Amino acid sequence: MAEKVNITSGGIQKVLRNYNEKQALAEYIWNGFDAKASLVELNYQNNELGFIDGLEVADNGYGINFDRLAMKFDPFYESEKALQLAVHKNRSTMHGKNGVGRLTFFRFANDAEWRTTYLEGSQLKSGTIRIGVTALNSYQARQLEQPLKDSTGTRVVFSNLKISSDQLEQEIIPFLKSEFCWFLELNKAKGFQILINGTVLDYSDLIQDYEEDLILNYQESNTFFHLKFVQWNASQHKELSKAYFMNEKAEELHKEYTTLNKKADEYFHSVYVKSEFFNDFDFSGTEFDTQANLYSRSKSSPEYKFLAKGVNELLQTKRKSFLKAHSARLLERYEKEGVLGLIAGEHVDPKRKSDLLNTLKSLYEIQPKLFSNLSIDQKKTMITLLDAVLRSHQREQLANIFGSIIELEEEERMELAEVIEN
Repeated sequence: MAEKVNITSGGIQKVLRNYNEKQALAEYIWNGFDAKASLVELNYQNNELGFIDGLEVADNGYGINFDRLAMKFDPFYESEKALQLAVHKNRSTMHGKNGVGRLTFFRFANDAEWRTTYLEGSQLKSGTIRIGVTALNSYQARQLEQPLKDSTGTRVVFSNLKISSDQLEQEIIPFLKSEFCWFLELNKAKGFQILINGTVLDYSDLIQDYEEDLILNYQESNTFFHLKFVQWNASQHKELSKAYFMNEKAEELHKEYTTLNKKADEYFHSVYVKSEFFNDFDFSGTEFDTQANLYSRSKSSPEYKFLAKGVNELLQTKRKSFLKAHSARLLERYEKEGVLGLIAGEHVDPKRKSDLLNTLKSLYEIQPKLFSNLSIDQKKTMITLLDAVLRSHQREQLANIFGSIIELEEEERMELAEVIEN
């Protein structure tokens, strides 16, 4: 049977504008995990000319029930998944939105066919759905007499590919590593995997620092929190740096940005917290909600405040080590850019040079945002002014000067004052 999809030309243009080949292919992997899959496979075949003859994404999820096909494929901007997103916006499930995932294939292929097996009651059933790039606003669905396999899952087969094997291997697969590393780490205990032509997707080269089996114990109630910290050497795209909260079965219940997210210092990180304490936990409030019962499982409870403090201290400690290493690279970059010419002369007082370099390093370690998005001229101006103030009798005013440029926390202001004094 052929059915029309409720989508306008403007909607298709929006997809074309917002998605590239990498993001489009990632959508099909997310669709598998959204369907409760623990395994998603990406398989492809190269030919001698460097092009791809075949490409497919397969998962072991619950499949596409044909009784609900219209709900899955018809309402482009009012899909069932989009409605559930409002409920699960603080969880990693239901990643897709607006029903766009199933149509993004036209960024890398001309045709797509879904071969799905699902449970109806206790009986396995299968069917196929086809969409072509020349008619994105319609699909052809066919129910099969016999199930395609003896377990649920969906296989999406793409044909008439528009991408080369080099593009897939050198651009798309590295993108997938950054896209899914945090998610696979989140579900590591549950055995989640992505296979590329039968080989497990390895993202270990993205890990800069890794520490697990960390335990925080709130002794008054003998509550244990099991922590895992991962620092990434690249951004996780739209996910950014977050803390993930799981129950004792390693099931994610909630996620939120960490206190050190987006500090303009490339400190990309994820924190995974597992505890029985999160069973029946109320994540909706804040730690400052006075109306919450102090003995209930909420953000105002003493256990959670203890955890929040411990996580923040862990992140701060890890970040300081990271920033110390980065501050040295900052000076190397400034040297190459020629912005340190002011203090490079033979007759420059060694103490003056040392003061300036040490202050630059310390400033970066305290507040990297001071150094973000500066042009070469702005860098030269900052160094010139900093050198002039350090040589004057007004050096104690530096903390106030930088405090007026960028918001400093009290601890950062005190650190800066100590650096200037010393």
